[in-house]
Amino acid sequence: QVQLVESGGGLVQAGGSLRLSCAASRSIFGFVTMGWYRQAPGKQRELVAVKYGVGGTKYADSVQGRFTISGDNAKPTADLQMNSLKPEDTAVYYCNLQGWDGSSWYNYWGQGTQVTVSS
Repeated sequence: QVQLVESGGGLVQAGGSLRLSCAASRSIFGFVTMGWYRQAPGKQRELVAVKYGVGGTKYADSVQGRFTISGDNAKPTADLQMNSLKPEDTAVYYCNLQGWDGSSWYNYWGQGTQVTVSS
C-alpha cells in the first residue's frame, strides 16, 4: 500500500499564489500518471494537472498558463505551483497516483487539501 502525503493549500486572495506538494510514502515503479484533481462543492472531481511517467504533462484548459506541475518521478513527487489564482479555483485538491505494478492496476488518492481563493 502507498500513502500520498499532501502539503500546502490554504487561503489566498485572488491574483495570489499557492504551492501544493505531494509525495508517495515509498518508491513505486512504473507509474503512468501522477498529479492533481480538484472538487468544488456540488461539482464532480476534475483533472487539474498530471505528469506522465514517460514524460510530458496535461493541464485542464481552465488552468493552462497559470499552474505548473513538477516533481521527481523517481520518488515520486508532484508539486503544483498555482499562480494568478481565481475564486473559481476554490476547491479541495487531491493528489493522485496511477500505474501498473506488474500484476494489477493501482490508483491511489491523497486525503485532500483545501484551497480557498477570496475575491
